[in-house]
Amino acid sequence: MTEDIHDVLLIEDDLSLATVFATQLKNAGIDVRTCHLAADAMDNLVRDRYALVLLDLQLPDQDGLELLSDIRQHGIDTAVIVVTSDASTDRVVEALKIGAQDYLVKPVTADRLLVTVRNILELTSLKERVKAESGRTRYEGFIGASKPMQAVYSAIENIAQSKATVFITGESGTGKELCAEAIHRRSPRSGRPFIAINCGAIPSDLIETELFGHVKGAFTGAISDRDGAATLADGGTLFLDEICEMDIALQTKLLRFLQTGTLQRVGGQRTEAVDVRVICATNRNPVKEVKDGRFREDLYYRLNVIPIHLPPLREREKDSVLVAEELLKKISGEEGKQFSGFSQDAVDAILAYSWPGNVRELENAIRRVVVFHQGPEIRAEMLPEPIYERNILASNPTERDTSTASDQAESDHRAESRDSDSWVPRGLSLAELEREIIEVAIRRCNDNIPEAASMLRVSPSTLYRKKAAWSRDQ
Repeated sequence: MTEDIHDVLLIEDDLSLATVFATQLKNAGIDVRTCHLAADAMDNLVRDRYALVLLDLQLPDQDGLELLSDIRQHGIDTAVIVVTSDASTDRVVEALKIGAQDYLVKPVTADRLLVTVRNILELTSLKERVKAESGRTRYEGFIGASKPMQAVYSAIENIAQSKATVFITGESGTGKELCAEAIHRRSPRSGRPFIAINCGAIPSDLIETELFGHVKGAFTGAISDRDGAATLADGGTLFLDEICEMDIALQTKLLRFLQTGTLQRVGGQRTEAVDVRVICATNRNPVKEVKDGRFREDLYYRLNVIPIHLPPLREREKDSVLVAEELLKKISGEEGKQFSGFSQDAVDAILAYSWPGNVRELENAIRRVVVFHQGPEIRAEMLPEPIYERNILASNPTERDTSTASDQAESDHRAESRDSDSWVPRGLSLAELEREIIEVAIRRCNDNIPEAASMLRVSPSTLYRKKAAWSRDQ
């Protein structure tokens, strides 16, 4: 089957009528292919994709209803309009039951034909677009196929064309600046500057001049006039990251800037008009910041015209694996390593971990593995300890949550011994005690390091490092 989708397949045995229909559709800019027999039509439908089938119900080699049934049984979901000179209710109802979208009764006027065909083609195009968008795994730098991310992609497309202020919320590492850049690139302002300021990274006494600029002599060191971010972003987009970190005094000036579209440079007397779209972001709860008096309520409502929330990685279904695979390709290339992918236990570990630092934490974890190991595959024990240990606990729930009666008795006995202090070997340092516990665990597991690590609830890499250190100290 080809990838291209043709507009209409016309199945009509009356050659003169087929010519009339095809001419009317082609004159309206609609691509049409014509078949006169059911067999030829089925060959075309199996080989190529069509947005719409115009099906005559009276064909010389097969009844049209039978052909419609065959089309559906073959799993071909092309929209179908039946065309018949028999307007009996039974035939039409049967066609609609089998899966036709509409019907036309001969003789058909050109207007009726074109309106019906265009309506179905527009509906089919919309369905195809929704289907394509719902399957996106990448969008403007984002990676993810989960429903929450599909909603983010759609929101960005809807938001981009507006001039309204956008307020992006989400945990640290979820991609708030990436979202702002995507909105800018999709907007009519894409050819103009995108200027970003991190309100939490600039000292409070410098943020005003960074935002609005200053004039020569405004303060010590101001040897010349300087444009601020708002001026530099004129015609484009101004992104204020970590907006809730902004000093409360400057929030008043920002509110005035948003209301008037004008600014006044530090030390200056003249007001300047600029045309910018403002997008802001925070990893805090802005409503709580307002309630606690750290953020102006009027500014919050002025900024929060169009809100968009970025979901944390733990709420994005299996996106963590997609992101990890993409990061592995990128980082392997940067570090000159040859990694081809993840083992199943590594995938399980990535999915089991909550990723409190989101994509930023995942990127750091993958880079650490690539730097310290060789390919071709990343295994679970190569991952940082919190990730690997979480997977061990997740994959061994019985060890974590349940115990037999004998296990409980043994546990009680150990607790009794601990209460008497007799279980602690005398004369051993903490390091020596740790080594003895590890070596006992390894012996009990017949020198199986991963099994011993599982028993001790640590990563195998921890035990390997300990053993290597003991060998160097000998």
